[in-house]
Order: sequence, then C-alpha cells, then structure tokens
Amino acid sequence: MENEINKALEILQFGGVILYPTETVWGIGCDATNEAAVQLVHRIKKRDANKSMILLLDDDRNLKRYVKEIPEVAWDLLDFSVKPTTIIYPEGVNLPKSVCADDGTVAIRITTSPFCQKLISRLKRPIISTSANFSGEPTPTSFEDISSKLKEAVDHVVDLPNHKLEKEPSSIIKLGLTGEVAIIRK
Repeated sequence: MENEINKALEILQFGGVILYPTETVWGIGCDATNEAAVQLVHRIKKRDANKSMILLLDDDRNLKRYVKEIPEVAWDLLDFSVKPTTIIYPEGVNLPKSVCADDGTVAIRITTSPFCQKLISRLKRPIISTSANFSGEPTPTSFEDISSKLKEAVDHVVDLPNHKLEKEPSSIIKLGLTGEVAIIRK
C-alpha cells in the first residue's frame, strides 16, 4: 500500500486526478484545494461545474481549517455514526468556490479508509471524493464495474483492486448553525 500512496501523492501534488478506493465506493479525486484539478474532475465526469463535491479528511481535528463554524451536533454525529457519513457544513473556508455549493456549504466526510487517511495525512490537504462514474450513470460497486474510458481519463489508477468497500455511498446529513438537521441520503 505504501507504494500506491507514494504514486497517488505525487499525482495529487502536481494537480492530477486519481481513481482510488474509499471506505464506501471507488472514487475519482484530486487535491480539493486546487481549483484547476477540481475543474478537471468535473470535465472527466462530464459533470456540471456548478455542482459541489464531497471532500475527504483524515481526522476531524482538521475540520476547523475548512469549516468556518462547526455546529455542536456535528461532533455527536461524527462520534456515533455507525456507517460512513458525509456532513454538509454551513460555510466552507480555505477552499475553491467550485468545491462549495452555491449557498457556501461544504460536504466533508472523515474517512475511515487506511489508504485515504494516510494519503490525506501526507498531502496535508483534503481530497475530492466523487463516485467513479460518468455523471448520470450508476455508481459502480466494484473495480470491475468502472468504465474503461473513465479509467483511461484519470492520471493514475490506484492498484488496490481487492480493497474492501461498503459498496454503497455514504449517508449525507446537512447541518444548520442553529441545530437544524436534514437527512439528504440515508
């Protein structure tokens, strides 16, 4: 795994896009703080450039670097979620506009994938995590289900095809500053 982390890290540091396993499904990603790389992910996926994306962080201690104000309920959700959970926070900071939604919110998941945790820790920045499919197509549940055209479109395919996945996307919960909670995806 260390060799794959080194390869992926090099690609990310130079603004490239990787295809990689998360704890949920295979994803396409880049350095979430690099606007040009984020736009490249949109082009590869044939996705509307105004549509926000999920970021992965390695540790909840890094949330304050990318979220202006963290609602108190977020800490309980992070502590007690039994499945991978993405939280949409009220206001993203220190990120390109294209990563945040039009209303300024930002979607972040604290990854439990050892590969992703080590990669993000070494990069020292969050990475984009969007499913490894073209926009509008079904989310692939295995490496074999990923389109060969998509595999060819990225700069590097992480060689961990037998990586254990949940095989379904994360739950998504949107939080408001005054305690509002909305379940977007179970």
